Amino acid sequence: MEETTKKVKKIFVLDTNVLLHDYKCMHNFDEHDVIIPITALEELDKFKRGNDIINYNAREFTRDLDKLSGDKLFNGGISLGKGKGKLSIETGKHPSEKLVSSFPESTPDHRILAIAEHLYLSHQERPVILITKDINLRMKAKSLGIMAQDYHNDMVQNIQDIYESVRINDKVDGEVISNLYNGSEGVTLDKFGIREKPFSHQYFIFRNESKSGLGHYDPFNNVINRVEKTRTYGIDPRNAEQTFALDALLRPEVQLVALTGKAGTGKTLLALAAAMHQRKMYTQIFLARPIIPLGNRDIGYLPGDVDEKIAPYMQPLFDNLSVIKQKFKPQSREYTRIEEMQQTEKLVITPLAYIRGRSLSRIFFIVDEAQNLTPHEVKTIITRAGEGTKMVFTGDIQQIDSPYLDTKSNGLTYLADRMKGQDIFAHVHLLKGERSYLADLASNLL
Repeated sequence: MEETTKKVKKIFVLDTNVLLHDYKCMHNFDEHDVIIPITALEELDKFKRGNDIINYNAREFTRDLDKLSGDKLFNGGISLGKGKGKLSIETGKHPSEKLVSSFPESTPDHRILAIAEHLYLSHQERPVILITKDINLRMKAKSLGIMAQDYHNDMVQNIQDIYESVRINDKVDGEVISNLYNGSEGVTLDKFGIREKPFSHQYFIFRNESKSGLGHYDPFNNVINRVEKTRTYGIDPRNAEQTFALDALLRPEVQLVALTGKAGTGKTLLALAAAMHQRKMYTQIFLARPIIPLGNRDIGYLPGDVDEKIAPYMQPLFDNLSVIKQKFKPQSREYTRIEEMQQTEKLVITPLAYIRGRSLSRIFFIVDEAQNLTPHEVKTIITRAGEGTKMVFTGDIQQIDSPYLDTKSNGLTYLADRMKGQDIFAHVHLLKGERSYLADLASNLL
């Protein structure tokens, strides 16, 4: 008779930043018990007012908690559902001498740490794990012997797939490459030796010793089509990945695009050029980015009115627009058209927070610096899309300014991972910096 061991239920203690990151987080710990420190509820009060997604999450978590409210929340816990563990609220606890001697200051983090320590000491038979997106708090917990982890529910496991969005095939017969460019109906997968079905709108570089070609997988006809370099509103693609990016941006069947890559690879510039090229298809072009104050300082410390405060954060977007304008003479029709579109608000450059709540029908919507958004923020934005809207998310997943996000947990990585294979989605990772040799060198070495 085989021996069976009973699975030990764990106790997860959730930090405030986890609740603000994903307001439904308490439902994602399977059969294990979840503890909300009373200090976290106190901190949530500071975030309930406001229009940003973090304020929305604070309000939604409080509403969800209110639905479960009862005396048992403070005494034994309330079941989170069939097959789930219990949810409890733990009141403040006196810290141990070890905790006080190491961290004497009475801060919310240290009060949460005291609660986690109390649970750890009083439940020796069960693993107690502090879940926090604060790296320093995780280190502090581990110094006291308490297990601590990041919130993994919306993390991407295989990050390498993001960097390898474009497939390279070095052993393609030259005649097949010629047929790719000579025909108009595409070439079947077997001709290229492709055995596994590619994901929708995957891009390929085919080459041998004498020839090369660029291809796109058409998921509707199950063939590889050629991809050609096309000048788009004054912008010429300078490499294969930029050519693929423009192809995805210009395809009407692709309603959602993710462009990843280091600084200077042309992500935002290509998206804006494609938007201008297709301006007649959309009522407006929105170019937006989240405001992440440098050094975690709020924009309130900046002088001037609201527009003057946010201007420094929007300047990179205006710089991209200037690059396109410089491709034309000031008297040209294209140059004048850009000026008119800005004046009539057909082309709008604005902070992302100002877009929330607006109707997004027939909009070409570009979200820059999307790596600084949480997965839930990206979901909130996309679910605002109405008929005829195209959404483009750009960013460098290696350059994240938010203190609680990383390469695997940011919204842009999450988007590229979860949407891969969908017929309306395309993702291109740009590799080569084209801003300048200096910028490319700095991005690689510094």
